[in-house]
Amino acid sequence: MRIKSEIWVKALLRRAAVAGSPGVIVRRGDADAGAIFVIITRLDGTADLYGPAPAGLSPADGDRLLQSMKQRASDADVAAVIEREQRIDGDLWVVEIESRDGAHYLDGWLLDP
Repeated sequence: MRIKSEIWVKALLRRAAVAGSPGVIVRRGDADAGAIFVIITRLDGTADLYGPAPAGLSPADGDRLLQSMKQRASDADVAAVIEREQRIDGDLWVVEIESRDGAHYLDGWLLDP
C-alpha cells in the first residue's frame, strides 16, 4: 500500500528540517495520490529537480521512487519543466528545499542511476 502524497511530503520536509534545510510546499496536489516533484535549490541560481520514476520501475510494495530529472540547472529551466508537468497533471505536488550543498534527503526513495 502506498503512503498518501500529503504524508510523504510532510515526512520529507521534516527530514530536511531536522538536517537544517528549510523547505516549503510550492504547490499542493492531490492529498492521496498526487505525483511529487522535489526541487533542491542551491541558492546560487541553480537547482536540482527530482520527479516520479516511471511506473514500471516502482517496487511491488507501492513505495514511491523518484528519479533525477535535472542537475545544477538554472532556476528558469526547472520552472519550465514544472510548468510543463502541471499542464499534463493538475494534481501534482511541488516541494522546494534549500540546500547549498545539494543534499536531497531522498535516501531510500531515489532510483539508482
